[in-house]
Amino acid sequence: MPLQPLKTTAVGGRDPSLLSPSEYDADAISIRSDQDTDSDDDERQLRARNSRELRAHDRLVLMEEEELDHLVIETRRKQERQRRGSGLPIPNPIKLLTRRLSDASRSRSRSPSVQPGDSAEDLGTEKRRARRQRREMKRDRLLVDAQHGEDGELMYEMEEGGMKDGSSTGESSDRDDSDEVDRKHLLHVAETKMKRKRNCRRWVLLYAIIVVAFAILVLVAWKLSLDRKTAPYTQKLVSNGTAMFAPTTIIISLDGFRADFLNRGLTPRLNALVKEGVSPLYMLPSFPSVTFPNHYTIATGLYPESHGVVGNSFWDPVLREEFYYTDPSRSMEPKWWQGEPFWVTAQKQGLKTAIHMWPGSEAHILDFEPTYVDKYNGKELLPRKVDRILGFLDMPDADRPQIIAAYVPNVDADGHKYGPNSTEIRFTIQKVDKMLDSLFKGLEERHLTEIVNIIVVSDHGMATTDVSRLVQLEDLVDLDKIEHTDGWPLIGLRPKDPAELQDIHRGLIEKTKGNPNLEVYLRDVDMPARYHFSDNKRIAPLWIVPKAGWALVKIDEMNLKEAQAEGAVYHPRGLHGYDHEHPLMRAIFIARGPAFPHQPNSKLEVFQNIEVYNMLCDSVGITPVPNNGTLRLPLKPIGLHEEPATNELDTPADPAEVHTTSTSAAPPPPPKPTSSVSVNTGSTGSAAEPSVPSKSVGVDQPVSPPQSTNEPTSEPASDSSDGGKSGSDSDTGGDEDDPSAVDKVESKVKDFWDWFTGKVGTWWDKVTGNAKGGEDGGQDKPSE
Repeated sequence: MPLQPLKTTAVGGRDPSLLSPSEYDADAISIRSDQDTDSDDDERQLRARNSRELRAHDRLVLMEEEELDHLVIETRRKQERQRRGSGLPIPNPIKLLTRRLSDASRSRSRSPSVQPGDSAEDLGTEKRRARRQRREMKRDRLLVDAQHGEDGELMYEMEEGGMKDGSSTGESSDRDDSDEVDRKHLLHVAETKMKRKRNCRRWVLLYAIIVVAFAILVLVAWKLSLDRKTAPYTQKLVSNGTAMFAPTTIIISLDGFRADFLNRGLTPRLNALVKEGVSPLYMLPSFPSVTFPNHYTIATGLYPESHGVVGNSFWDPVLREEFYYTDPSRSMEPKWWQGEPFWVTAQKQGLKTAIHMWPGSEAHILDFEPTYVDKYNGKELLPRKVDRILGFLDMPDADRPQIIAAYVPNVDADGHKYGPNSTEIRFTIQKVDKMLDSLFKGLEERHLTEIVNIIVVSDHGMATTDVSRLVQLEDLVDLDKIEHTDGWPLIGLRPKDPAELQDIHRGLIEKTKGNPNLEVYLRDVDMPARYHFSDNKRIAPLWIVPKAGWALVKIDEMNLKEAQAEGAVYHPRGLHGYDHEHPLMRAIFIARGPAFPHQPNSKLEVFQNIEVYNMLCDSVGITPVPNNGTLRLPLKPIGLHEEPATNELDTPADPAEVHTTSTSAAPPPPPKPTSSVSVNTGSTGSAAEPSVPSKSVGVDQPVSPPQSTNEPTSEPASDSSDGGKSGSDSDTGGDEDDPSAVDKVESKVKDFWDWFTGKVGTWWDKVTGNAKGGEDGGQDKPSE
């Protein structure tokens, strides 16, 4: 009997097929329960499905199976707990109550129609219905994603004009993004790349910030390194084995020590100091090159026009008073001293200072004075100066000064009396060098060589004088028209009538035009700017400035015609105060110590003495007040001195003795007689105080105090007669010949006497407790 085809009713108007998803198994429909199928599911299953829809269906089946497994496991667990009975753990009542409340709230929110009185079967049915609704919603969402996934992309491919090979309507496309898993993977890869990019940007930004911060730190460090060049030198407390020392500096001024004196083979200690430390070939003084202005310039870093001490003597038109350096009752009043010297700067910043006879240290400047101050004493012997300096260093830590300044007038005194080329000045230079050697040995014995800074300076040089290089002042100007004359050997003129200033100036120009050794300047018109000698009313309005070795004399001091006719010797034999840049006016600067950490024998550029104040302040770590100097520690050497170092500096020649004839110049002198006779009515040539032109008579100003050979000097050698040396100090170069045997014996006797009196004086000071180096010394005249 032939088989008849099965007659079935088409579902949805379509003929069923043996391959139909609903007819491939006759028992498939009977197996499905009401919970798993409905008309919508059947309708979707009857349609042809793409790969994405099949995967979504499979996922739904897996989810339902997982839920079923979960329910079976939970049911078995409950049954197991019921069999155990009392062995069950007691649940936490709070958690149980919270769980029940939450279940109740969820049940009410999902099935508002269920009331507390409903049966357990209704509750179970409601839960199943809710689960079926959730499954349906999730299934719909997956199917929608599937349709819009592959089908939408398929339409896109067709609109673009083609399909990938193997792609069809009912088949899965082989494109990478047709797979949901692949798409998610690609999305994850893209997100990872984005995260990496963001992380990279973050790291780049972080590294950029670090680089910028590092660059800023480098710039700051570079700036600080530049600032260190102008920052004060600092030094920690160091021990010499017995005591702790703060930064300490000793500055010693050798008045009148010309730079080329180092070339004469007389100064082994100073020459060794040059090789040990740092120094220029020479240091320039300030104009005018005289003692008081230059020592106060060294102390303040200011030009004389700025600190107000414009000469050894001058008239102040505001105070209507005269400053005269040999009169302490006037010169040591604070009103004369402007600016701030280093001892005031140090005292203000808490440092102790000790000043041994430095010009101006007794003036109570700015209501400050040094911790220890020794008044000027022209009788002070060199060995006692050494003992005094070392005594300051031997003080207890709490009392010890950190700046010690000492003034040594001997070279200047004998340079004035005997001349810079005399035999006597050779002895004096040697004695001063021996004094320094004793000081350095004392530092070595105390183990302070590498702890204490040493600075040795001088204030100016010295030029030889001669009667042939003198000019009578009365031949140049009518002194009856002059109210005050300032300075010496250069002369400042203050007319009684300011209206006559121009006429007097024109007359001077006319009378000096034949003598190139005299220069005439108006303070406010043509004073050379390099002098820095115009910006102060204490500077006279009209000046006559002679060349080095020349001098102006008044007739009451010396009648020039008579003196030249008699072949007289002019005193003082040496002078200074000339152009501060002239080779004969050059000074010295030598430094050594921890504040000068340079290679030994270092050579500096030549500088002016306005720079010393800053160096001194930096060496002990204090802040200098504003001044005219610019150099700061550490210094910048330009190399090393040649060997021997001092041979680089040639000895300057003395000035010529004669000049061309002029109305203002003296005629050439006749041959000198065998014995020199001094006709200087003003002075016989004291070593400590050379002859100073007395003030004009008949005007309202004090007259210079008379001078005599009895005036004390700083060395016993000054007791010798001026004329007794018979040409040993002449301009023919007395330093070229060795001293005679008598002179050598006399020098040894004097050295022994100096040593003996120094020891006795030191012992006497200890017995009497006299802390001041000669209280009566203030009345002695300091070296000019």
